[in-house]
Amino acid sequence: MYNKSSLLFKESQTCIPGGVNSPVRAFRSVGMDPLFISHAKGSQIYDVDGNCFIDYVCSWGPMILGHSHPAVNDAIKKQVDLGASYGAPTEKELQIAKIIIDAVPSIEKVRLVNSGTEATMSAIRVARGFTGRDKIIKFEGCYHGHADSLLVKAGSGALTFGAPDSPGVPQDFAKLTLTAEFNNINSVKNLIDRNRGQIAAVIVEPIPGNMGVVEPNIEFLRQLREITLNEKIVLIFDEVMSGFRVSFGGAQALYNITPDMTTLGKIIGGGLPIGAFGGRSEIMEHVSPSGKIYQAGTLSGNPLAVTSGIETLNILKSKDIYLNLENKSKKLTDGMKEIISKTSIPHCFKRVGSMFCLFFTNSDVQNFKDATTSDTALFSKYFKLMLNNGVYLAPSQYEAGFISIEHSDKDIEKTLNAFEKSIKALSQ
Repeated sequence: MYNKSSLLFKESQTCIPGGVNSPVRAFRSVGMDPLFISHAKGSQIYDVDGNCFIDYVCSWGPMILGHSHPAVNDAIKKQVDLGASYGAPTEKELQIAKIIIDAVPSIEKVRLVNSGTEATMSAIRVARGFTGRDKIIKFEGCYHGHADSLLVKAGSGALTFGAPDSPGVPQDFAKLTLTAEFNNINSVKNLIDRNRGQIAAVIVEPIPGNMGVVEPNIEFLRQLREITLNEKIVLIFDEVMSGFRVSFGGAQALYNITPDMTTLGKIIGGGLPIGAFGGRSEIMEHVSPSGKIYQAGTLSGNPLAVTSGIETLNILKSKDIYLNLENKSKKLTDGMKEIISKTSIPHCFKRVGSMFCLFFTNSDVQNFKDATTSDTALFSKYFKLMLNNGVYLAPSQYEAGFISIEHSDKDIEKTLNAFEKSIKALSQ
């Protein structure tokens, strides 16, 4: 069924470390060779063997409008004829900056970069430069990219491969990263008490999506905002995943909690590589060339990515889109809950907007520790069954699923049929 993919993967391993350009793509945690994709349209993705799947990975989130949206494609094609990269300012950079500033409550000024990793790495540098402090607090299972100081008890691929602390990260860097427990405000208070006056920033995914989806306790986020304000610590919301996904203004608009800085990625490029970090003018004015904190990138504000992003964000301005996504997501997850609840299979569903996750555990997943009680062997069987029934999910228990506006009622029906078959097979 996946013969050509397997042959390409075998050949790729001779040229590319592990045969892939990002670890979780290797499908190791589900015990099979990865699928090589040939094309995608709407809610469907197609592999090189000609198989068609309903796609709930959506390129790990950015394809909120579905694959190959005609308006986005047309805008990119027009820009290609005008040039792919200039290494100089463009009017479109200003246009997307204005859209982001209007949408995201915490952002008064924004700097475009090329990835989520670059955005979080830069935001932390700015927070350190602004406060004159070195230490940061992050949360177990929250993944903020692969920068050295952030690969400590990380999520996403690091968690999938069982190596959250990567070789190659100097011990001195790791010592500056303190780790708290998500949804546990006392763990944050204890770290601040023991390191008073030394902490530059607290960085958090307000809606974690890299240990599977974990719903935040709103009071936890509120207290986090209050404590960081009192201690003059920069609060950074990593909204690379949740930004423009759970609402047009991200999680901070959804929960009415405004951090000092925000990092963005995924959707703001409409599927093309981009990232951004921004915040209060008082902080962002310290970034070069306005200030002394250096950050640069030849391809930052790339015209193709920015064009795709502007078109995507302008379409997303319609409130009906988020209501539509909410209704689709609820229909899908409610249906899945109803099916699995008739069995003895351990399960816990989590969903915020169009981000969702099924954990194979009876624990209520509130943090990293809870997430790791999931039965990953059972997930592996489930993943293969769903794939063979025409549904493409993230190949890891510790990743989010995503829905696009192109997922139709028919797609959801087919998915629920596939889910019922898969759960029946798991129960036997």
